[in-house]
Amino acid sequence: MIGKLRGIVDGVEADELILDVGGVGYVVAASARTLRALPARGEKAELLIETHVREDAIKLYGFLTAAERDWFRLLQGVQGVGAKVALGILGALTADALSTAIMRQDKAMMARAPGVGPKLAARLVLELKDKAPALGAAGFGDGAPAFERDAGLPKPAQDAVLALVGLGYAQAQAAAAVAKASGELGAEAQTATLIRAGLKALAQ
Repeated sequence: MIGKLRGIVDGVEADELILDVGGVGYVVAASARTLRALPARGEKAELLIETHVREDAIKLYGFLTAAERDWFRLLQGVQGVGAKVALGILGALTADALSTAIMRQDKAMMARAPGVGPKLAARLVLELKDKAPALGAAGFGDGAPAFERDAGLPKPAQDAVLALVGLGYAQAQAAAAVAKASGELGAEAQTATLIRAGLKALAQ
């Protein structure tokens, strides 16, 4: 099984790319968001790979971050969501939008993704509501991953950011509110205190 590929971008099409690794061109399917974030043709790129083996084919799916790969796996746990639809969702919705749609049970937002009709959108937000908080709104291809953006915060503050994101706030909003609260309350402030202070700041 292939878990990661590092090579040269040889070409990009509508829903896949060719990554030249030591003279071997690997065809890798990816979301529109990942394809847009790739370096130019001829430049180096590294992708995490999800390998699907079937009787008639071996298919590779590529991701810039572990978070995007984890969402890809999670989405396919819902009946009616295959790899193609999962990539469509990841390409149409940002990390924040996907997490927010699930937390708020927003079927209309989820239905913006290609291949997702009203019934499937309803099933997605319902079945993922208890699973999505574990992933939070970690970034995938639309900026630095959440753990990198919040790396400068103390652990209780990072946990507070994740909690606020789980409540439906955007990653940037939550991080800014908690950073402000952490600065006012000091580095010893605990997660629960920071969550309350963050909610108060966001309500202003």
